[in-house]
Amino acid sequence: MKINYLKINGFGKLEDKEIKMSENINLIYGNNEAGKSTLLKFIAGMFYGISKNKNKKEFSDYERYKPWNKDEFSGKIIYQLDNNEQYEVFRDFTKKNPIIYNKNGEDISKHFNIDKTKGNEFFYEQTQIDEETFFSTAMISQKQVVLDNNEQQTLTQKMANILSTGEENISYKKAMEKLNKKQLEEIGTERTNERPINIINSKIEEIKEEIKEIKLEKERKNEVAENIKNIEKEILEKNTKIELIKEIKKYKEEERIEEEKIKINKKIIEEENEKINNLKNKINNEQKNKNKKNYLLFIMFLLIIINILLLIFNKNKIFLWTLIAFSIISIFLIIFNYRKKIKNKNLQKDYKNKIKNEIEIIENNIKNIENKIKNTEREINKNTETEKILIKNKYNKNIEEIDNLLNLNSEKINIELEETENVLSASRLKLNTNEIDYKNLEEKENKYVELEEKLQGYLQEKEDLKSLNNSIELTKQALENAYKKMKNEITPKFTKNLSEIVEKISAGKYKNVKFMDGEGIIVELENGEYVNANKLSIGTIDQLYLSLRLSAIQEISEENMPIILDEAFAYYDTERLTNILTYLNKTYTNKQIIIFTCSKREQEILEKNNIKYTITNLQ
Repeated sequence: MKINYLKINGFGKLEDKEIKMSENINLIYGNNEAGKSTLLKFIAGMFYGISKNKNKKEFSDYERYKPWNKDEFSGKIIYQLDNNEQYEVFRDFTKKNPIIYNKNGEDISKHFNIDKTKGNEFFYEQTQIDEETFFSTAMISQKQVVLDNNEQQTLTQKMANILSTGEENISYKKAMEKLNKKQLEEIGTERTNERPINIINSKIEEIKEEIKEIKLEKERKNEVAENIKNIEKEILEKNTKIELIKEIKKYKEEERIEEEKIKINKKIIEEENEKINNLKNKINNEQKNKNKKNYLLFIMFLLIIINILLLIFNKNKIFLWTLIAFSIISIFLIIFNYRKKIKNKNLQKDYKNKIKNEIEIIENNIKNIENKIKNTEREINKNTETEKILIKNKYNKNIEEIDNLLNLNSEKINIELEETENVLSASRLKLNTNEIDYKNLEEKENKYVELEEKLQGYLQEKEDLKSLNNSIELTKQALENAYKKMKNEITPKFTKNLSEIVEKISAGKYKNVKFMDGEGIIVELENGEYVNANKLSIGTIDQLYLSLRLSAIQEISEENMPIILDEAFAYYDTERLTNILTYLNKTYTNKQIIIFTCSKREQEILEKNNIKYTITNLQ
């Protein structure tokens, strides 16, 4: 793969720049802070995009490289794969996905997978190199090769890591130590104390004991529930009975009211009959008075006749005149009484007729009341039968009890009602007691459910810990297998390539490099002695590391990826720099080499040795 063309519209401090690159060596020249590292980031950004995630940094890459004085935050790259297919990518960094064109200018962006997080993965699909691998292999920056004496051990460790695990930041020994530590701290063993697995086991046992105790209470809850059910049934029955009694009582009360009405009407009849008797008595008394008066008149008339006879036969003048006077008075009285009798006769006749009328009215009223009484009695009988039928239909499950209640009088009905209400109150109290008991048991059962859930949770945690432990064991096994495979198959190849590269760039000073367990990287000196890489000079370690990275580039992809070097030769003397540039030119004829530098030394050596190159000045 080769990068042919870069166009930076706006990226960090770089604006409106176009860079054309050759197939072999390209020098990107600029003083410090001229934008070399920014250009390096631009190239990676064109392939993988710019992250807006800060990743514990003060600013994200997006914030860091977004131009301050220019709205345009975009660029273009044209590159060619080993199969000669050429692609042109335009990326607006404010958007997640770029636009990808083939050599015919057709938009083929949708031909590649689009990840929700990473965006369009066109470059990964073409090269099988992710962004992390790209930075750790194809890009070799200053911070990875320029070290002081205090940092050389770190670099040799990275080289040892690459030779043992294939990753410079992964040490087999440290990885195993971390896994063992993680296993101990995050899981523990049956022999440890206060570790997660021990804590979980302890909690599981505690909960099991609590559950065992609550199970006994749980059984009693069923008994209480059955009691509540029976009491509720009893309450329902008593409520029904009370309703029945009240209905019968109401019916009895209505019947009593109607009977009272009958009694009142009968009393009215008695009173009316008494009135009739009184009126009849009046008529009889009048007749008696009349008879007395007639009798008196008869006596007076008889006396008059006697007086007349005495007058005829008696010659005594005094007696005679006395009799005459008495006779005259009697005659006068008889005449007066007769006239009064005639007058009273008419009055008595009217009075008698009036009384007869009153008697007739009263008798009619009595008949009406009697009819009313009969109607009321019929209505009572009718209503009684109807009410009984309605009540029996309504409470058809208690026919016998209904008959018994219907036969009770009002007093006994009231007693039955009071007794039933007392039983109902007792049942409600009993129900309340059982419900409180049930609620308490239910709370315990809820705790039981909670404990069961907690137990399942702890059991799941235990399973998770076992699963994690198995995963760690599998990881350790896989790491060990990978380490053995790396050591037996890949490391020898790496060390062979490394030895060849080191020999060439060191002009035969160092011929053989090996990786030994426990010792790390050892190097054979000219006299045949092997020394630990830590004892070499910083410059030599730089050479070893660069050699190792160049060896790794061969393995990362089937594509011949460009070798990008960012201030990689800052600590090289002229001899070493000449050797490496000559080596790169002769060895990697099929690879594009891009060198970022702030020094003129690379250009001078290339020109002195007639090595063809292309230079871009960022000043």
